[in-house]
Amino acid sequence: MTTEPSTDTQRLSPRPVGPCAMVIFGAAGDLTKRKLLPALHFLARDDLLPEPFAVIGFARRDWDSERFRRQMESDIQAFLPGNFRQEAWDWLKNRLYFVPGSFQDPEAFSRLREMLAEVDRLHQTGRNTLYYLATPPEQFAIVAQQLGAAGLTPDDHKGWSRVIIEKPFGRDLESARSLNQKLRSTLAERQIYRIDHYLGKETVQNLLVFRFANGIFEPIWNRRYVDHIQITVAEELGVEGRANYYETSGAIRDMVANHLFQLLSLIAMEPPNSFDANAVRDEKEKVLAAIAPMSPEDVLVRAVRGQYGEGMITTGQIVPAYRQEPNVYPESRTETYAAMKLMVDNWRWAGVPFYLRTGKRMRGRLTEIVVHFKRAPHILFRETPVHHLNPNMLIIRMQPREGISLQFSAKVPGPVLELGNVNMDFCYADYFGTAPATGYETLIHDAMRGDATLFQRGDSVESAWKVVEPILDVWSALPAREFPNYPAGTWGPAVADQLLARDGRHWYNLSSTLRC
Repeated sequence: MTTEPSTDTQRLSPRPVGPCAMVIFGAAGDLTKRKLLPALHFLARDDLLPEPFAVIGFARRDWDSERFRRQMESDIQAFLPGNFRQEAWDWLKNRLYFVPGSFQDPEAFSRLREMLAEVDRLHQTGRNTLYYLATPPEQFAIVAQQLGAAGLTPDDHKGWSRVIIEKPFGRDLESARSLNQKLRSTLAERQIYRIDHYLGKETVQNLLVFRFANGIFEPIWNRRYVDHIQITVAEELGVEGRANYYETSGAIRDMVANHLFQLLSLIAMEPPNSFDANAVRDEKEKVLAAIAPMSPEDVLVRAVRGQYGEGMITTGQIVPAYRQEPNVYPESRTETYAAMKLMVDNWRWAGVPFYLRTGKRMRGRLTEIVVHFKRAPHILFRETPVHHLNPNMLIIRMQPREGISLQFSAKVPGPVLELGNVNMDFCYADYFGTAPATGYETLIHDAMRGDATLFQRGDSVESAWKVVEPILDVWSALPAREFPNYPAGTWGPAVADQLLARDGRHWYNLSSTLRC
């Protein structure tokens, strides 16, 4: 069963962005050419950037503005071969500038101040500046402090300043608190935009609309009707040249403390009073703060880890074990897979388990939330051939093909009472089409508008680390001995299946049932 596209859509024009300049620290890096410049290109293509706009790149390269423009043009054509729009790029290219320098050099920030003044003169950017820190995490506080020392972080009637920082936001609770303190010594919390590109995905944003704009779901979104919820972020890729980072990170730090907890907070939050940024983020923070803390004994039975070995992925290619990847320690105990059972200790979700899992080199690339509802009573079917009733499931997929599926039971045609599962699918592309995107367009646009709804707040970052720190502590004290414990191209280690089996449940691995 599928649904037919409808023309009954409500469209609102995006709130316009005022004059501003965007400064990209680390402008010669991978993130800039793969994501940030393409995102700005798409925003320019869709007329979502203001006419008074400019971009200043800042990096340790001996470039001038013209060299920077040539390099960015080469990069963007390489990364957007089928989606490149010359007119949009020409508009953007004429607004590109460059400042060479080190993040530790105060003189470089003096040159940046002069360039911002020149850009304001040429493009009337109104002394409004968005700083994007596409830098290693250890540089976040340094850059912020240099900006403050150079007088480049005003936030008053003369102009605004906002700073976007990429994950990871610390390595543990202590380092997250330290980073927050250092940032707040220069910036107000309202000026700090902690970005998680997962929240730029359309279906992630659609979670709020799906939950709170549809009266048929909100009454059953609680412990009375929901049996449990599964959140999966699976990757088919390995470390892909990022081993130096991943060896010090692992799956928990890389994915759980940010991406998965963001999905958890959106699926479990209470209705905010409005879509005001603080109202939404208040409710997300309440969810994270309500997650029941784990004792060391809890960690041993409610959290599992894995590391992939050699195996075959869906393309038929044999891929090496994690320990055989370049720059990985031959006896590495870094987890490439993590799963856990969490309990949200509040009135709505008391007694409802949330099962989270993420891993590399799994059977496919997949991000989805599966809401398992409680089974209906079997009383009516006691004198029939129906021996058990399957639970209804709501499947919300973010990638690779965005969509929502509702699974329910229906009678199979014939003289015998036999039940079959039916899927009612909503595929995002069928209704609204698809447009090339990086996932950063919405987030950059929101930051320019001063809308922090989709960005993490400092207290939420610390609450997330409070949840995972007991797991990290136990895993550090008791290093894994059985690695590798799952072949590449599978759904993960057997111990992850046992995590649910102890509760009489199993992972939902039949994502192919969603038609998208």
